[in-house]
Amino acid sequence: MDQLSDLILTKLLDSAKTAASHAYCKYSNFPVGAALYTKDGRIFSGCNVENISYGLTNCAERSALFNAVSSGVKAGEILGLLFYMPGNKFYSPCGACRQVMAEFISQDTKIYASSDLDHMKSWKMKELLPEGFEF
Repeated sequence: MDQLSDLILTKLLDSAKTAASHAYCKYSNFPVGAALYTKDGRIFSGCNVENISYGLTNCAERSALFNAVSSGVKAGEILGLLFYMPGNKFYSPCGACRQVMAEFISQDTKIYASSDLDHMKSWKMKELLPEGFEF
């Protein structure tokens, strides 16, 4: 599957928005939610969880991935990941998220960014982390 259907993207966006509403972000006031879609049709979500020691913060993308892996999802079974941040601007994932995403998401899988604007941006995983660590 090269691209997710509009219906799946809508479901992922709804799930990511709900996750963002649960974000623990009292230091940055920057809630982020993420949702991913698996080959067997399941959706897993996660939000950012901050810590007073910023290095211990976990981003929404990694929270969603860890949620999926904890439920038995294996590398290569993720067909897409979408993250959402409220407001009119969105950013690409941080470096730590990119490396963890590359561990579980195939190189040609699309990653979608969204905000409160009516459009999304997408990249293939290999565009987000060219020449990342791999076996």
